[in-house]
Amino acid sequence: MTNLKKRIGVDISVRMKLEDGLEWAIANDVSYVDFQIDRVPNALETFTEARCKPIRERCEKYGIHLGLHTLSGVNVAEFSPFFRDTVDRYLREYMDVLGRLGGEWIVVHAGYHFTADYDLRLKASLERLRHAIAYAEEVGALLLLENMNREPDDAEVHYLGTTIEECQILFSELKSPNLRWAFTSNHAHLLPEGIDGFLDAMDLDLCEEVRLADNLGDKEIHLKPGEGNMDFVSLFRRLESSGFKGHYMNGFGTVDDMLAGRDYFLRLLGEA
Repeated sequence: MTNLKKRIGVDISVRMKLEDGLEWAIANDVSYVDFQIDRVPNALETFTEARCKPIRERCEKYGIHLGLHTLSGVNVAEFSPFFRDTVDRYLREYMDVLGRLGGEWIVVHAGYHFTADYDLRLKASLERLRHAIAYAEEVGALLLLENMNREPDDAEVHYLGTTIEECQILFSELKSPNLRWAFTSNHAHLLPEGIDGFLDAMDLDLCEEVRLADNLGDKEIHLKPGEGNMDFVSLFRRLESSGFKGHYMNGFGTVDDMLAGRDYFLRLLGEA
């Protein structure tokens, strides 16, 4: 588990202004950070070259690996006129900002369906993601497709890319060096197959990022590690023994909770 402390990052998301979050990461020796840039003070359209240049320089100086995380509420599986074009533009703009920031990846999603329109939405999701991948190949962006959380069976709205079968379809249809996998372990913990079943079925060589939070296996809630029943020792051992060399991303509570979570993981693994 080489240099694991350096490889466990913090998903700052919308919790802080990007510049402030970057300084927090530098002060706390956090090398990997994730941000969402959909709203003030991190609204996407505010990231001009003038704003991005000092951020890029700080990341270079302190060895910060910066990623962006699109909003899962934006339905990538959109097929309605005008809206589908807006989704394409949304993803392109994220990639343009990533380039100006000197960022390294963007977490993306497959969208969602409304039960009765599953086939239409899956087809639209593949189309939108193909457009995004083509632009990523053009500008040199790396997209990480996240496996999403299961919703209750009787819910009308369900994410795509939730089940093993859906993830296999997406990655078999969307082959590109610019598309890799963000494995959200706590989402897999909600499935009947569990984390090990998910990893058994998927190609771990595609995995660039492993996202971490705890839960009780019954519903989507990002608990601090130790508050749920996930076996993190087993998870880390399996990934590291399988040759995973990517980064981990804490995604729960406050930034201080996630910093404490990094120490918790290191202590837990040390004791094990």
